[in-house]
Amino acid sequence: MKILCVCGLGQGTSLILRMNVESVLNEMGVRADVEHTDVSAASGMAADYIITSNELAQSLQGHAAKIVIVNNYFDLEEIGQNLKEAMS
Repeated sequence: MKILCVCGLGQGTSLILRMNVESVLNEMGVRADVEHTDVSAASGMAADYIITSNELAQSLQGHAAKIVIVNNYFDLEEIGQNLKEAMS
């Protein structure tokens, strides 16, 4: 499974999100290849899931990946709940 963590520039925010997603997936016992990137690069990358903000999700409509919206990139509980919903 491939997961992209996406922010506007693909630098700090998406890296923080990636680390938190990896932590949540580890707790869930789910193995995945998690990468962080910017929104324009993500539009051309293959993935099973894209985790991003509501604003950036608009730019990724039509992507084959399932879009998971997270409002607070630091909230492990929100990340976990939204990932579980998307994967079920």
